Amino acid sequence: MNIIFFLIPLSLVLLGLAIWAFFWAVKHDQFEDLEGPAYSILFDDEDEKKPGAEKQQEAPDQENQATPDQKSSPDK
Repeated sequence: MNIIFFLIPLSLVLLGLAIWAFFWAVKHDQFEDLEGPAYSILFDDEDEKKPGAEKQQEAPDQENQATPDQKSSPDK
């Protein structure tokens, strides 16, 4: 029964924190655009349409290719 004297104030503190977090989010425009991020996944990024984007994507593949000396090493 004594635990109730701990749980009631704890729940009130947590409620106060939740209310404060909600008003902080509203004040800092966290709820400004709720639909934009949901629709952004449906559209291609503009960076992918640029000609240099293909070269940037191919570069990591070329770095991972092993030279003939690395292929014959028995380290693995």
